[in-house]
Amino acid sequence: MSIKKNSYFKKEDTIYKITEEYSETLPVFLSNGFPQMEDDNKRKTLGNSISIKQALLLKGKSYDIFEELLISAIESNRLSEDSTLNKEKQQYDENSIFLLGALPCPVRIPLLEFVQKFSKTEYENTPYKLMHELKAASEGAAWMENRIKSIENPNELPDIFISAGFETFFSDKGIGKFKKDGVFKNRLPFKKFNTSFDNINLEDPKEHYSIISVVPAVFLVNTKELGDLPIPKTWEDLLKPCYENKISIPVGDFDLFASLLLNIHKKYGEEGVRKLSKSMLSAMHPSQMVKSEKNKNERPAVTIMPYFFTKMVKEGGTMQAVWPEDGAIISPIFMLTKANQEKSQSLINALASDDVAKILSHQGLFPSTNPNIENRLDIKNKFMWLGWEYIYENNIPELIEQCIDIFNEQ
Repeated sequence: MSIKKNSYFKKEDTIYKITEEYSETLPVFLSNGFPQMEDDNKRKTLGNSISIKQALLLKGKSYDIFEELLISAIESNRLSEDSTLNKEKQQYDENSIFLLGALPCPVRIPLLEFVQKFSKTEYENTPYKLMHELKAASEGAAWMENRIKSIENPNELPDIFISAGFETFFSDKGIGKFKKDGVFKNRLPFKKFNTSFDNINLEDPKEHYSIISVVPAVFLVNTKELGDLPIPKTWEDLLKPCYENKISIPVGDFDLFASLLLNIHKKYGEEGVRKLSKSMLSAMHPSQMVKSEKNKNERPAVTIMPYFFTKMVKEGGTMQAVWPEDGAIISPIFMLTKANQEKSQSLINALASDDVAKILSHQGLFPSTNPNIENRLDIKNKFMWLGWEYIYENNIPELIEQCIDIFNEQ
């Protein structure tokens, strides 16, 4: 992830100063280990007594990556404010097309720019107007869930949802309650998926959900810390006793962590989740995982991370990326679209287009399902996927909670 030039705040600025000047950064703090910032009094007292640099040092978080998240939130908010899509200036009506979602940080800004450019060229001389709210995935999904919970009439729902992960889109308290009534339908312009996914079936047999891309989880091995242990090649390898207290797990990346737990539970049961918990040495941000060979305190032998971050590894070092032989566990990037809404079809086609696929696959290293795109993956690299039959047979949000409880038993 390239760090943008920061003209907004300094390392020495207090958390309170930053959140006061840029209120859009508050969700980033809340979703990344600073829950006390939700209380205005604590934010003013505690947040005014510590700099952002000191706070991240105490939390063991990477300043560079956290800075990138904050800048992304600030710039994305400015993009929204500067556009004609500003929700304060637009009122939703029958000619509105509303897009709501949470996007991975590496691709959020280019996708926002794409959506705004598309809006100007597609709807400028039409009665339609495009409205959107596309936040960073680092802000969590609570804001989207709260928005959905307050809606009873499906006509008030956004026309298109985009987000990674399972919890928001499968909860009966949220979107799930509308899905049962046939409110959503897969309206992707293609049925044949990219050949990268030939070993799995991503097409929803009930035609509710669309998948436009995936976030793969792979291994990053510190060969120096591994010592005489063999390099793990499969997920089953990581559950072996020899890897206990040697693995860093992306607990903070909830979507990927949930996918990890669900797949381990499906394949290895509750005991597999317990073994995964025993293997955990630390919960680190992917940026810290990449630099863990320099960390003097905790040096995991193996880290589980999004494929994107492995490209930050310097060649010739002790860190070696490993794509699991039994498949990289994936967190799908879902797109839900309302049925019988012809006014939104051109936007759906655009979000499934080659241009968006290139942003996802080439800039974000999130392999696209678009069949026209070269995902630049080795032909032997496969994926591990829960499968639609398993998804529909289980209450996914409840199963996630059960897996987390099992994981935390230790």
